[in-house]
Amino acid sequence: MSLEDLLAPGSGSWWLMAAVVGFGRFCDLGSTFLATPRLLLEGNPVARRLGWRLGLPVNVLLVAGAACWPLLAVSLTTTSLLVAARNLQSAWLMRSMGEPAYRAWMGGRLALAPRGLARACFTGEALMFLLVGGALMWFARWQLIPFGIGLGIASHGMAVLVFTTLALWRLRDHGR
Repeated sequence: MSLEDLLAPGSGSWWLMAAVVGFGRFCDLGSTFLATPRLLLEGNPVARRLGWRLGLPVNVLLVAGAACWPLLAVSLTTTSLLVAARNLQSAWLMRSMGEPAYRAWMGGRLALAPRGLARACFTGEALMFLLVGGALMWFARWQLIPFGIGLGIASHGMAVLVFTTLALWRLRDHGR
């Protein structure tokens, strides 16, 4: 398979890609549900707006579509697994405190931190993922699997950068 190859829906390779992407999306959605069942802490505004009722069918369509393009399937799976890992890192705390209490606690911690420190830390985290993903893409020499994994790692870095920036702007707009 090359970066340009497309798979016919229903073919053996398509089913393999659908299973791989489905696993990644299941891990992301499952860890999100574990951390924030009411989606009060969901960082992605599109996912939060869709909610579970619309988000689940949209993800089924996403899996079916992504399975047609192996590069997208590999990169989406990588990003989904990294998001799931990030969710699981704090899910126990979010669940034990409750979504509203966790949000208030985290907002309080951010309010007490020096103004640019949280932004610098979140940006640094995102840049580390972008550097690793970019390096893997650069050295993959256009091989599908390593290039796709690198793209997924870099995409996770971009997601961290975008969604934490949005969250910090929302906090700033609410009185910080």
